[in-house]
Amino acid sequence: MKRLAPLLATAGLLATSLPLLTAVQASADPAAAQEYAPPKPAWHRCAAEQPAAYECATLKVPLDYRQPRGRTLDLAISRMKSPDPAKRRGVLLMNPGGPGGPGLDLPLMADGALPAEVREKYDLIGFDPRGVGASSPVSCGLTDAEQQFQRAYRPETFAADVAWARTVADKCREKAGAVLPYVTTRNTARDMDAIRVALGERKISYLGYSYGTYLGAVYTQLFPSRTDRFVLDSSIDPQRIWRGMIQVWATEAEPAFARWTRWTAERDAEYHLGATPEAVSAAFWSLVARADREPIELDGQKLTGDDIRRARPLFFSPAQAAPFVGALKAAAEGTPPPRGAAVPEELRGTLRGGAAGPASDNGMAVAFSVMCGDTDAWPRDPEQYRRDAERDKARYPLYGDMASNIQPCAFWQRPAEAAPPMRVPADVLLVQNEWDSQTPLVSGQGMHAVLRGSRMVTALGGEGHTVYLSEPGSCVNGPVNTYLATGRLPGRDVTCTTVPAPAERRGAVPGPSPLPFPAGPQRF
Repeated sequence: MKRLAPLLATAGLLATSLPLLTAVQASADPAAAQEYAPPKPAWHRCAAEQPAAYECATLKVPLDYRQPRGRTLDLAISRMKSPDPAKRRGVLLMNPGGPGGPGLDLPLMADGALPAEVREKYDLIGFDPRGVGASSPVSCGLTDAEQQFQRAYRPETFAADVAWARTVADKCREKAGAVLPYVTTRNTARDMDAIRVALGERKISYLGYSYGTYLGAVYTQLFPSRTDRFVLDSSIDPQRIWRGMIQVWATEAEPAFARWTRWTAERDAEYHLGATPEAVSAAFWSLVARADREPIELDGQKLTGDDIRRARPLFFSPAQAAPFVGALKAAAEGTPPPRGAAVPEELRGTLRGGAAGPASDNGMAVAFSVMCGDTDAWPRDPEQYRRDAERDKARYPLYGDMASNIQPCAFWQRPAEAAPPMRVPADVLLVQNEWDSQTPLVSGQGMHAVLRGSRMVTALGGEGHTVYLSEPGSCVNGPVNTYLATGRLPGRDVTCTTVPAPAERRGAVPGPSPLPFPAGPQRF
């Protein structure tokens, strides 16, 4: 979806202040124990072409919260007020995922999507996380090709992969090394609390998607007394950050692929890929081998076998994967493709490595910064990545080698802080599709296991990444609406059944949404 919010000019800010940290917060977060007092926002209309009710402002926040009076960053925020002040409860902050996803225009998108009983309770608050979009954006000067982190492991190309990972880390250190160590989830959570203080709120409520679930969970740990109603949609597993979250794409792609072969075999008359799951699987791998020998041209793109395997998210939605693979087979054979066959638009930018020219790398610069700076769990020895990629290529043939191959984090500087342990109970609501390609069900279950006090609603049969407001007919919407409107969590975990929307209504990662999720099919 086209981004609607313009970049913001820095607004003049009032010099009033409120304390950021109480004694409780300081004890929960010793690194931020020094008091920081953000000014009140100077709200203004975001743009002449936007509704007057959609307001924007810019806050100044510390680069390093341990030095609150040192260097600052701009933090672009936005809001749309509750339509009924008499029923207003507080503010609802939102994050669309990433890491590196801009969220400034989420209030504009959510304003018409939330049901009235929820909408009237909150001022909707959007923000571009630090380093993103209008919030002091960072760049490493990466080309399109350098941003392609899904790299198939081959013995003959591994040295080039190591050189790529080292080059990305070096370029980021050279161009943005003074800022990137502070572009982390912990500091973005602190920014959220700075927003709370600037708005004069005692607590915040929150709706976070994908990576935004981890951001929200970290906030509950750093600022438990400031946490109100939190909805975490399609969760990251805190125990897997961040290499493990990429590797889970490989492990969970295998059952999704097996489900797709069964579904497609039942529809052989339509897709002509085989009448048994074994035949469908053989047809797919035959196409991969063929494309490795000679790329298959489909819809104006020449696809290698590795490109085809990068379409991993499609297999979580059989009704999308089957036309894609059927089109590949027809293209390879020179026959007419099945109805609706094409390279899904959302995959066009991720199937191939891209050109070597200049590129906008803000999203990936932040993604690398967060994934590398949140945790020191990344191996530092390139040979460890080689061994893991060889092992996982055999175990998980669809994506295992790409999930375990080397990343720039192998050469990143050591994190300034450890990831916060999930020890503080949090009465939050988790919602999850059964067939989610980016944060698979096992990942949501991992978040649920470590976040004591949480309740989880699982949509059996639900396909695609993100649920609430993404799929109007999803069975999770009722419990979320009740919780946001009343504060009542389900008495126990809920498992319900959802019928996936028709394939033509979905993108590469199923679930069209009124919200502008920016992560794309290969991010969180």
